[in-house]
Amino acid sequence: MLEPNNIQELPPIPVKRYFTIGEVSDLCAVKPHVLRYWEQEFPQLKPVKRRGNRRYYQRHDVMMIRQIRTLLYEQGYTIGGARAHLNSDVSDTDAKTSLILQQLTSELEEILQVLD
Repeated sequence: MLEPNNIQELPPIPVKRYFTIGEVSDLCAVKPHVLRYWEQEFPQLKPVKRRGNRRYYQRHDVMMIRQIRTLLYEQGYTIGGARAHLNSDVSDTDAKTSLILQQLTSELEEILQVLD
């Protein structure tokens, strides 16, 4: 399991409609083969598939991948435990709120950089 001090900051999610698997891999710090595996394990993760089975992820998919990554790598859940956590009606609102606040903060910082 990764130590909290060693966890890298994830880049902000750009304002786009679709992301390729390579882009999502970079945005979430997860290798593409791991993303393909997670698609099999987490029913909530359903990227759009187009020509030649190319995957196109939407913003909500990227947020879900980041949440799965947090559960597995930072909070130490197993695949089954993370799946159960995501399926449960009594989900941890603090974790979701923290994730949303992190994302908003990074997006606001990106806007500040553009404005400067």
